[in-house]
Amino acid sequence: MPNTLVIVASFTAKPGQETRLREELHAMIEPSLAEEGCLGYQPYADPHRRDRMVIVEEWADPAALDHHFTLPHFRRVAEALDEILAEPFTLRRLNDAPA
Repeated sequence: MPNTLVIVASFTAKPGQETRLREELHAMIEPSLAEEGCLGYQPYADPHRRDRMVIVEEWADPAALDHHFTLPHFRRVAEALDEILAEPFTLRRLNDAPA
């Protein structure tokens, strides 16, 4: 798929919010994967820093990701992250590299 979009989002929890960060990000898996255009959605924990996590997402195209940002489950977790995170999360957008 030439327009496939991969997202790597990085998160750092406030002290004491590590478990809640994991719970919130894991709660996003099922509703995100149910979205049209979501090809993959997987959180990963940093084995050396309990306060850090990343999500690797794969979307059929940028429009599918833009739609994801408008949905209730995304808006709910975005509000929770405001309370949980020590710093704003980072979002990297990656495209397929030509051979």
